[in-house]
Amino acid sequence: MCEYVNLGLGFVLTWFNQLEADLRTILERDPAARNRWEVLLCYPGLHALWAHRLNHWLWQQQWKTLARISSQVVRNLTGIEIHPGAQIGPGCFIDHGMGVVIGETAILGRNVTLYQGVTLGGTGKERGCKRHPTVQDGVVIGAGAKLLGNISVGANARIGAGTVVLKDVPAGATVVGMRGDIVTPGKDSSPSSRKTLLRNVHRMEQQLKTLRTLVAMAQPDETPSLHPAEAFLPGGDGI
Repeated sequence: MCEYVNLGLGFVLTWFNQLEADLRTILERDPAARNRWEVLLCYPGLHALWAHRLNHWLWQQQWKTLARISSQVVRNLTGIEIHPGAQIGPGCFIDHGMGVVIGETAILGRNVTLYQGVTLGGTGKERGCKRHPTVQDGVVIGAGAKLLGNISVGANARIGAGTVVLKDVPAGATVVGMRGDIVTPGKDSSPSSRKTLLRNVHRMEQQLKTLRTLVAMAQPDETPSLHPAEAFLPGGDGI
């Protein structure tokens, strides 16, 4: 009996520690958050994450239909749809949250930030395989971004608002645009590629300098001539 009591107390203590960590995460990362009561009552992203932890536990216990029903109730209340099978690490922050969708096989690491309208969706109709993105630690995903398929987003990457990402993103990279263009190289980018880019820039600068010199040499040394009317003014050649 005492063993079950200790197990229950340990579970409750762990749960409350996690709740406190969630509150602290929002207070640290959202300048609009003023106090714990405001965060506790007014942040649907927080409510959705708390409910997801329960739903994910139900999913793991094979009570999958009950988990799905609960997740749909939470979706109607918060506007955030998180599949019970998704794995979400500690420190996740869903800001505003309306329209966020996280698929069944999605995996989120620690301290991930999602803004409204983000989709971590799947591609294809395969069953029993991973169909959704893996988002590593410290990633920030802007409003309306769509990450589709079994792709990986490296640690501390930044996904711009409205970006569509269909391929892997290296760690530390910044991705923007409908095509998911990488505008800031990540930590995994090739050093040889950077050196080649610098050499090309230096060569172009030298070519531009040579071109300017040739243009200056080609210009004729012309002396200014008088306008025809100026010849009849005092001091002109016509008088």
